[in-house]
Amino acid sequence: MDDALVLRNDDGAVARLTLNNPAKLNALSDAMLAALHSALDEVAGDPNIRVVILDGAGKVFCAGHDLKEMQAARNGKDGGRAAWLHLFERCSAVMARIQSLPQPVIAQAHGIATAAGCQLVATCDLAVAAEGTKFGVNGVNIGLFCSTPMVALSRNIHRKQAFEMLTTGEFIDAYRARELGLVNRVAKSDLAAETLEFAHTIAAKLGSAVRIGKQAFYEQAQMPVAEAYAYTGEVMAVNMALEDTDEGITAFLEKRKPSWG
Repeated sequence: MDDALVLRNDDGAVARLTLNNPAKLNALSDAMLAALHSALDEVAGDPNIRVVILDGAGKVFCAGHDLKEMQAARNGKDGGRAAWLHLFERCSAVMARIQSLPQPVIAQAHGIATAAGCQLVATCDLAVAAEGTKFGVNGVNIGLFCSTPMVALSRNIHRKQAFEMLTTGEFIDAYRARELGLVNRVAKSDLAAETLEFAHTIAAKLGSAVRIGKQAFYEQAQMPVAEAYAYTGEVMAVNMALEDTDEGITAFLEKRKPSWG
């Protein structure tokens, strides 16, 4: 397997980014976060890519941060504080980049997604999980409350359910994750194939409309209702003005497929 920490493989308009450090359970080390951020920046600027799938090599999706790396930082002059702050800032920047990416990002989870790995699933726009996948924010079990993963988790599922996961450190399975809204789908057979089919369904839509919509989705979620309606009205007006949208509506009215470039 390639030595790169993040691999990229394109299938038409879908880019697959693979966390590639199975020996360390694809831990989000400082180097892994840097590689992932770089890969995301690369696909963001690729006009041929309409959807991104994020998965993990080996037995698990992602087991969170590299605890050995975090412990080693204790030997620094300040007892590790600067290194830890840098790590969490880099991690937060990666999570923000996922949601600012023009393309929808689908997490393809298997094995386990724990701590910052669970945060990664919660941050992605969509998620598909294999049967048997376990999700958790288990830091409390070793005395480290998953405060940064909590940000994404508590914005995905109900607060009481999120707080239960955070304070008990217990895992939930893929079906419970779907019930709570952490994942969209549970793949019963071929995880990669089912995720790719999902991605191609989205990639077949008008890319410019999806890009506009993704940005608006996150922007409006932070606004009061009245402000959100005013903002999204402006967004829809911009969308309506696109030539491809005109073609899409005309094609629908004429009962034919749109001819999009």
